[in-house]
Amino acid sequence: MQRTRLEQLPGWQRALLLLLSVICAIGALAFLSEAAVRVRPWIKTGVFWGNEFWGTDRTYMTDPQTGLRILIPNGHFGPVHINSHGFRSPELPLEKPPGRLRIAFIGGSTTYCGEVSSDQMTWPYLVVAAIRDRYPGLDIDFINGGVPGYTTNTLKPYLERQVAPFHPDVIVIYEATNDLSVNSFLLARQQGVTTRQEKSMGWLAQHSLLVYLVEKNLTVLLQQHPLLGDHAQPKVVIDQARLDDVYRRDLTALVEASKKVADLVVTVTFAPRLRADQSPAELREAAITSLYYMPYMTPEEILQGFQHYNEVMRSVAGEEGTLLVGNEDAIPADAAHYKDSVHFTDAGSTAMARRVTDALLSSPRFLTLVAEHMPGATVATSPPQ
Repeated sequence: MQRTRLEQLPGWQRALLLLLSVICAIGALAFLSEAAVRVRPWIKTGVFWGNEFWGTDRTYMTDPQTGLRILIPNGHFGPVHINSHGFRSPELPLEKPPGRLRIAFIGGSTTYCGEVSSDQMTWPYLVVAAIRDRYPGLDIDFINGGVPGYTTNTLKPYLERQVAPFHPDVIVIYEATNDLSVNSFLLARQQGVTTRQEKSMGWLAQHSLLVYLVEKNLTVLLQQHPLLGDHAQPKVVIDQARLDDVYRRDLTALVEASKKVADLVVTVTFAPRLRADQSPAELREAAITSLYYMPYMTPEEILQGFQHYNEVMRSVAGEEGTLLVGNEDAIPADAAHYKDSVHFTDAGSTAMARRVTDALLSSPRFLTLVAEHMPGATVATSPPQ
C-alpha cells in the first residue's frame, strides 16, 4: 500500500505541520470570534476595525495649560465628531450672536454618549432638536460639554475655563456615576480594602474588542463570584452619610458656579440601569460595569449610593433654586435602553432626551427665556406630545 506524501515525511516534519495547523486553526478561530463581536458595533457605527466603539479614552487629552481632560479639537473617531472648540456638538461661534439661545450640557461619559450610533443620537442633541421642532423660529445652539471620567468636582473648573466663555443661557448638569466611583474608592482605600489606582487595559485589550470584553467580564467574575473572589476580600464599610456630604459639597459648588454663568441651571437626577424592584439576579446583571469600577461594593450598595445621590440632588435643587428633572425610572431598565450599567443605547438616549425636554418645555423659567429670544412669539406651557 502506497504511503501518502505526509506519511513519507520524517516524524519531526509531521509534528511541525500538525503544530502549524493547530496554530492556524486557533488564529482563524480568534479572527472569526473578533469579527463576530465587532459585527454589532459595525452595524451601529459603520466602523468595523479599530477600537473606536469602546476606546473613548482616545478621544481626549490633557490640556497642558489647565491640567483638565479635554476632547481633542476637530477629532473624528468613528461616529464621534469633536468640533474645533473641543465639544461633541455642532460647530458654534465663541461670541454668541444677538438673540440666540444657548444651552450647555455638562457631565461625564453619560452626557458625552460614546455608546450611541451618531452625534445626532446623543441626548443633548435630541433635546435641542425637540426644542427646535416645538419653536421653529427660535435661534438656538448648544454645547455638549460631556467629558468621560469627569466628576462634579472636576466639572467646576471645566465649566469656568472651557464652557463659561461661550456665555450659555442654560446649563444642564447630569453626573453621579463617576462621583460614586471616586468617592467610594477613596473610602475603600482609607479602609485598606483596595490599593488599586485606576483600571487600565493591557496591549491586547487595547487592540482587540474580544480580549477587552473577556478581560472586563472575567475581572467582574473574579471580583464578585462567591467562590472566586469577593468573599475572600473584605468589602468597604459604607459610610453613606459621608459619601452624601462629599457629593453635596461638590454639587453645590458646581451649581453655584453655574448660576454665575447662566440664567437657568438645570439638575437632572441620575438614571442607572439598577432599580429597586429588580431581583438579585437582575440587579447583578444591571450592575455589571459598576461592579467593574466598584468591586468592593455589592450591587445593593451601588443602587443605594445612586438613590442617595439623587436625594442629594433634589435637596440641592430646592436650596439653590435649580430646575430639577426627575422621573429617572422612566427609562426602561433593559438592554434595549442601556449599553451597560449607566450608558445609553440610542433608545435610552431618546428616552433620556424626552425626560429633559418635557421638563424644560414645562418650566415657566425656561419658556420665559424662549419668549425673550423670540419676540412676539406665543410660547405654550404644556409639554410636547
